[in-house]
Amino acid sequence: MIKQFREDLKNEFNGYSFKKLGKDALAGITVGAVALPLALAFAIASGADAAAGLVTAIISGIVMSLLSGASFQISGPTGAMTAVLVTIVARHSLSGMFITCLIAGIILLLTGILRLGKLVELIPTPVIMGFTSGIAIVIALGQVDNFFGTRSSGQTIIEKMHSFFTSPFNFNIYTIITGVIVIVIMIIWPKKWSEIVPSSLAAITVATAVSILMGFDIPTVGEIPKTLLLENRISLSGFDYSTITSYIPSAFTIAALGAIESLLCASSAGKMKNEKFNSDRELVAQGIGNIVMPFFGGVPSTAAIARTSVAVKSGGQTRLTGVFHSLFLIVCIFVLSPLMFKLPLSALSGVLIVTAWRMNDWKDIRYTFSKKLKGPITKFVITMLATVIFDLTLAIISGIIVALVIFVHEVSKIHIECSQVENDKLTSAHDLKEIHNKTIVVYVTGPVYFANIKKLTQMLERINDCDKIILSMRGVPLIDITAISAIYDIYKDKKENGCKVVFCGLQQKVSNYFKRTDFYDKIGNNNFYWSVDKVLLEYLDD
Repeated sequence: MIKQFREDLKNEFNGYSFKKLGKDALAGITVGAVALPLALAFAIASGADAAAGLVTAIISGIVMSLLSGASFQISGPTGAMTAVLVTIVARHSLSGMFITCLIAGIILLLTGILRLGKLVELIPTPVIMGFTSGIAIVIALGQVDNFFGTRSSGQTIIEKMHSFFTSPFNFNIYTIITGVIVIVIMIIWPKKWSEIVPSSLAAITVATAVSILMGFDIPTVGEIPKTLLLENRISLSGFDYSTITSYIPSAFTIAALGAIESLLCASSAGKMKNEKFNSDRELVAQGIGNIVMPFFGGVPSTAAIARTSVAVKSGGQTRLTGVFHSLFLIVCIFVLSPLMFKLPLSALSGVLIVTAWRMNDWKDIRYTFSKKLKGPITKFVITMLATVIFDLTLAIISGIIVALVIFVHEVSKIHIECSQVENDKLTSAHDLKEIHNKTIVVYVTGPVYFANIKKLTQMLERINDCDKIILSMRGVPLIDITAISAIYDIYKDKKENGCKVVFCGLQQKVSNYFKRTDFYDKIGNNNFYWSVDKVLLEYLDD
C-alpha cells in the first residue's frame, strides 16, 4: 500500500507548476469559505462547541487530504456524522465522544489495512438513500431548539420530540426571524453567485448583521479560542479502561458511517474528475485522521461530498487543495474570531435545516416512487425509519436484512412454460409428425430448489395426456438435493403411467450435481440431451 501511495503521489505531482499551485490555492480558499459555516454549525449541533468544528476541519484538511486514496477528497465534520454524535455525546458526554472517536479511528485504520474497503459496495443503493434521508430528518429535528429558542429534554430525537408535546413550547420570535432569514437567502441565492460567495456564508453574514443592528437578545456561538490545541480534548491519564467496552458499539457506528460516507464521496467525485481512487488507502487516511483528532479536541470526521465537489468544480488539481482549505480556516480563527463570536445559533440552525433538505437524493427518490418499485421503496422506508428511531448501525443492518429477504424472494421465483410440439415446424415426414403429436416441452427458468420445487412438480403432475415430456432446463443455474429428489419421484410416477420424461440443456453446474447424486445412473444417460431438437430428431435415427 505504501509503495502504491508513492507511485500515486509521483503521478499526481508529475509536471506540477506554479500555475497548478495557484489553482489549488484558489480552490482551497473557495472550499474554506464553504466549510467555515458548516464546520461551526455541525460542531454545535453535535454537542461540541464551534471551535471544535473549526479544528476538525483544519486537521482533516491536512492529515486526511495528504494521506487520502484520491487527489480530491476534502474531509471535515459532516451532517451525517452530526446526527450520530448527538446521541453519543448525550450518552457518553463530550469526553466519552473523544474516546469513541479514537476507537473508531483504530477500526477504520484496521479496515483499510485488511483491505475491506470493497465491503461498502455490498450495501444496496436504496439502503444508502434511506439512511441518508433518515439522517437528514434527524439533523432537521435536532435544530428545533436553536431555531425556535426552546429547551427540550431527552437524549434521542424521539425523546426530544416527545418533550415538545408534553411540555410548554415557549419560543423566541427573534431566533425564528434570524433562522428564517438564513433559510430564505440560501434558497433564493443564485447559483452563479455561489461560485463567488457560498450561499450559507452570505446567509449567516446577513442574519448576524440584522441580529446586531436590531439588538436581538439571542444565543450566539460564543468565544472561539485562537488555538488549534483546544482545552477540552481527550485525556487518557484519568480514563477508566474497564469501561472501554461500553464505547465500542458507538465506535463501530462512527467507523461504519465514516467508511460509507467517505467511499461514496470518493466514488461520486471520482466520476466528476474522471479519476480512480484507492478505497483501502482512503480508509487508512480516515482512520489516522480520527485517531489524531481527539488529541486536538476535534470531533469525528469523514470525507464530505459538498466540500469535495466544490473543490473539483473550483479547479483543484491535487490533494494540496485540502491543505489550502485548512490554512484559510486557520486564518479565520486568528483574524475573524471576534466576529464569529456574535454568530447567532439560530442562523447556524437555518444552515443545517437547508443542508438537511439538500442531503436527500431527491432525483433517485422521485424515480423510485414514481416507478412504484416495491423492493427499493421497502428498503428505503425501513432504513429511513430505523435511522430516525434507532441509530445508523441498526438502520444499515435492518436495510441489508430487508434487501436480502427481498433478494431471496425474487431469486426463488421460477418461471415455467409448457408447449406442445408444433408439427408444422418439423420435417414433412408424416410418421415424424404422428410421433410428436403427444410430446410436451416444459421450459424451466430460474433456480430450482426446496422453496419452489412444489410449483414445478404440481405443473408436471397436471400433464397427463401425453407420451413424452421434454424438461428443458437450460435456464436453470442451480438445483439442490430436495429438488432432485422431487423430480426423480415425478420421473418414476410418469414412467409407471407410460409417459417418458427426458432432460435437455442442463448447465454444467446442474449436470455435475445430477451426477454427484447418482441421478444419471438411476434414469440412464440416454435420457439426457443437449437441446430439444436433438430429442425430436432422435426418432429419425430409430
